[in-house]
Amino acid sequence: MIFAVIGAGAVGGYFGARLHEAGHTVRFLARGSHLKEIQNKGLQLKSISGDYHAKNIEAFDKIEKIGPVDVVLVAVKAWQVKEIAEQLLPMAKSETFFVPLQNGVEAHAQLSSILGKDRVLGGLCGLIAFLEKPGLIRHVGADPFLTFGEQNKKFSKRTKDLEKSLSNCRGLTGRLSDDIEKSVWEKFLLISAFSGVGGVTRMPIGIIRSIPETRKMLDDALREVADVANSRGIDLNENILKKTWQFFDTLPPQGTASMQRDLIEGKPSELESQTGVIVRYGKQSKIPTPINSFIYNTLLPSEKKARGDLNLP
Repeated sequence: MIFAVIGAGAVGGYFGARLHEAGHTVRFLARGSHLKEIQNKGLQLKSISGDYHAKNIEAFDKIEKIGPVDVVLVAVKAWQVKEIAEQLLPMAKSETFFVPLQNGVEAHAQLSSILGKDRVLGGLCGLIAFLEKPGLIRHVGADPFLTFGEQNKKFSKRTKDLEKSLSNCRGLTGRLSDDIEKSVWEKFLLISAFSGVGGVTRMPIGIIRSIPETRKMLDDALREVADVANSRGIDLNENILKKTWQFFDTLPPQGTASMQRDLIEGKPSELESQTGVIVRYGKQSKIPTPINSFIYNTLLPSEKKARGDLNLP
């Protein structure tokens, strides 16, 4: 299969490089010094799942230069999905389909509204990685996975073909879901609570889970997300909460979430797409979200500052 990766940061870069390693044609959309480094020297992975240096790969600064592909992995930040969706229209030809990998629950619907629901799968992924410097991605925690599925909950030839392609990739598990909406919410439960509590504490998971007060804060945040999901017909039960905690308790102590890192570095983050969605959906369903509301209200000034939206005297 021929893949395009829209956004070659830590997430898109990692999965794209693993696909390249497995022998697939992969075309990256990148920018700035990262793009130049990829074009000149290739893309390097330093990973607990095994290092890889992807050389002689195709990387572009404009979508229209990418050309026809089979699968488009949309790996921009969640808040960028709406603004990039229309730019993807020229790629929506023949049998091309799109898989969003964002931390959130709205990306597949946002893409579907522009590209057409039949061209968009639901999707999510997981790993702890960051862009260490232009051309170098470092994967430091969690076993990388990419989960996807048709929005109508049916298996299809294209999803089976994608599963087969991913099965040949080292350091990557491809998972075909028969209920992708629920799968997306299960990931959202984990990442939104982790991101929010990490954002306000500025601490890695090892410290958050070891202090009773912050451990309870994280658990309360999780339960609010589950309550909101359940009010929308998504069954996130006690067993899923237990599995989420098992995941938290096995993460490397230094693990952090990407939203948390962006906030600490003063960059625009996914606050609105993660914690903001919980608060907004909670209000719509009349579900109390006191912990997530506190997190959102606390982090909002930093988010506005990062986006240049504050008019300081």
